[in-house]
Amino acid sequence: MKLSRVLFESACEATELACRLDQATDAALAEFFRDQRRLGSHDRLFVADTVFTILRHKRLLETIVPQPAARRLVLASLLKLQGFSLDDLVPLIADPDRVWLTHVQHAKTEILPPAVRLSLPDWLWQRLAEDFGKDRAIGLAKALLEPAPLDLRVNTLITTREKVIGALTGDGIDARPTPYSPLGVRIKGKPSLHTNDLMLSGAIEVQDEGSQLLGLLVAPARRQMVVDFCAGAGGKTLLLGAMMSDQGRLYAFDISAARLETLKQRVKRAHLSIVQPQMIGSERDPRIARLTGKVDRVLVDAPCSGLGTLRRSPELKWRQSPHSISKLASKQRSILNAASRLLKPGGRLIYATCSLLAEENQNVVEDFLAAQNGRFRPLECQPILESQQVNLRAGTWLQVLPDTEDCDGFFAVVLERTTAA
Repeated sequence: MKLSRVLFESACEATELACRLDQATDAALAEFFRDQRRLGSHDRLFVADTVFTILRHKRLLETIVPQPAARRLVLASLLKLQGFSLDDLVPLIADPDRVWLTHVQHAKTEILPPAVRLSLPDWLWQRLAEDFGKDRAIGLAKALLEPAPLDLRVNTLITTREKVIGALTGDGIDARPTPYSPLGVRIKGKPSLHTNDLMLSGAIEVQDEGSQLLGLLVAPARRQMVVDFCAGAGGKTLLLGAMMSDQGRLYAFDISAARLETLKQRVKRAHLSIVQPQMIGSERDPRIARLTGKVDRVLVDAPCSGLGTLRRSPELKWRQSPHSISKLASKQRSILNAASRLLKPGGRLIYATCSLLAEENQNVVEDFLAAQNGRFRPLECQPILESQQVNLRAGTWLQVLPDTEDCDGFFAVVLERTTAA
């Protein structure tokens, strides 16, 4: 690819904006592209790839690049990580740039400490090494440096996976089944889908396979009462509604009116009638109490660090800290306790995060079970997944990771209420 000065300068401007780390990378790029009408689709893709590469490898680049301002980070990323040669960059650089870029080109990154080489904050590298073991943590951290695949979920109220793959293939899109989710389609490359007829009709939604597996683990049935306790924009809500064949009652709670408004639009497009979006002030909102002891399934996809999604949101590793993790874990415990009161005997509470850390996952669940004095018991995840045609090894919890399942990192457990509250 021949790199024009205009495109190079655009990548530098976008990098400077994204490296402020004050918003999600996707949001920063959307803001940048709104003012860059002259950039075509291929130019935008190049700029986005460059920004994401820099944020994924930020610590490494800042270590090997002298005075690492945005322009130098872009040049180093192009040379060291994105396949450009020094000759390719000659039209864009001054003579002094050749000196430091040559040092970057020949930098022996393999001798750097793991946290630097793998572009992680020291605290996060230490947590991963403690939770997974050093060797496994290295493999996981390497996977987090790679781009994530584009996964879709088929809306079974409208169509089948076979028909979706056939239609996408007919549009010239490389589409194939996801490895584990029976509802998933994995797309090769990054085609634009927002104007595709399948998307506009509600037949497909963008949803990572790992997220799909959480919904499948809930395993709701027709005519049940189900609560998505932290619904957000509703990707899992839509999945649960389809699994229930649009029969029963499905409550979608969230603290954000904007997210619930987005959910309402998606519900309409998905041909669902049973979803009842409900804004709440917090997990202690009195409007929740009316469902106490009545619900068959409660999904708590808890607010978390998001560290399992670093392939998509690399800025999170630079925005989180041990203090923020501790605050999140406290919030997760509070939400889990509040949600547990809604279950009737025999009902199931599914606790999930997109975090990699035991502090937000196993530790939260263990503390909850200890405080419940036998009122809840963990169920084995594998038989539940098998009942949903998911062939995936799991035990008393499900953990999927980028280096083994090639999806976002998710953790989930299924807890059954054994007695009345």
